[in-house]
Amino acid sequence: MVSASAEPSPATNTPTPPPPSRPRLSVLPLIALIFYDVSGGPFGVEDSVSAGGGPLLSLLGFLLLPLLWSLPEALITAELASAFPTNGGYVVWISAAFGPFWAFQEGFWKWTSGTLDNALYPVLFLDYISHSLSFFSRFSSLCFITSVLTYLNYRGLHLVGISAVVLTVFSLSPFVAMALLSVPKIRPGRWIKFDKKKLDLRAFFNSMFWNLNYWDKASTLAGEVDDPTRTFPKAIFGSIFLVVLAYLIPLLAGTGALDESQTDKWTDGYFSTVGLIIGGKWLQIWIQAAAAMSNMGLFEAEMSCDSFQLLGMSELGMIPSIFSKRSKYGTPTYSILLSATGIIILSFMSFQQIIEFLNFLYALGMLLEFLAFIKLRFKNPDLERPYEIPLGKIGAVLICIPPSILLILVMCLASRTTFLVSGIVVFLGFVLYFILGKLKEKKWVDFVDTTLEKDGIGEEVSVRLLLDGKKEELDEGIEIDKVA
Repeated sequence: MVSASAEPSPATNTPTPPPPSRPRLSVLPLIALIFYDVSGGPFGVEDSVSAGGGPLLSLLGFLLLPLLWSLPEALITAELASAFPTNGGYVVWISAAFGPFWAFQEGFWKWTSGTLDNALYPVLFLDYISHSLSFFSRFSSLCFITSVLTYLNYRGLHLVGISAVVLTVFSLSPFVAMALLSVPKIRPGRWIKFDKKKLDLRAFFNSMFWNLNYWDKASTLAGEVDDPTRTFPKAIFGSIFLVVLAYLIPLLAGTGALDESQTDKWTDGYFSTVGLIIGGKWLQIWIQAAAAMSNMGLFEAEMSCDSFQLLGMSELGMIPSIFSKRSKYGTPTYSILLSATGIIILSFMSFQQIIEFLNFLYALGMLLEFLAFIKLRFKNPDLERPYEIPLGKIGAVLICIPPSILLILVMCLASRTTFLVSGIVVFLGFVLYFILGKLKEKKWVDFVDTTLEKDGIGEEVSVRLLLDGKKEELDEGIEIDKVA
């Protein structure tokens, strides 16, 4: 039950809509944004070959894990994003199921994980350009790249969507050429090579998990999508098909055409060498350029989702109202700036540290999302779901079991440092919630007004009011059924 309090709670007022003159995202740009949230191309999957002791586990992983992990997450995202088509995405889902405290924790974990993830891309971009930059040159370049890409986000989500479509075509095109050129050199027997002595289970699962997560990320900007209840499910299914092909085709071409004794050389960036061997210098340069551009697309998609998540949390009254303020382009200015600041600070961590930390925090958030999905199926079976997974209540539980097992496995394989750092982040989330609640109570900082004037209004009802824009019904004293 919700009562008038100073604690952050789901908003009952209509969130400020984006300027009506700004175009909204259609299916194709949304597919491209989801593609970059999850993948961005085969760049970074090379480690799965060396860590997996050869091509076999890598190929099996990208065949089976999309079914066991990606498909359930994508289906749940499609259902809940269509049921709650507003900015904030999974924060709104958790709020409807478990209330504001856990919704805030979900938002904090996911924003931290997303910012860690986004800190990788300017660094990887510089790595493709040069490995020999001085500290000052590298820091200056990092700030410059982050500033330029941040400005593109500021100028409008529709520009990000259009650029994501162009970058998707450019990033994948060299691998189409590589696949065609590799056909005469492919030996299918190379695909089943496996050396148990070279297997690094922790690195393998972290690589696979990182390359197949974040299907839920684009839900945070559902309020910017044209007809989200129909567009989101279409975009989710289209992006699944695109991501799986973007991984399997280059891996089949590269591992099938090259000598299996080269397994140890399959590390980050090795596809450029594969291009050199299969096609020559021109293909190597093309792949390097595609990799650099792909990192730009990954950055743009991640920042868009992170900043609109903060906007959604601000509209729910969880964080100060300054983060819900939009620019003349309809973008959340201060949310973008906060995300950019976090990216610059975190970009000095090592690649492997970032991967482990973000995976652990992401796994925590996903487990909470699965629980929210199940609870809403049981608690609110009549909730309007324009797209609904064609499974009953028991089926809803069963579909969450395989990905939950994988999430727990990834968390169990984490290092002690990752457990320690993640524990600190979780503790900070608890503390920050109560600090923000006190700031709101004392009115020392401006928050979106979310005070409910009637006792007995459940969390799910208050979230539906946020979606439907019915605050005036509360003000007029219209009776609302209680939600247990």
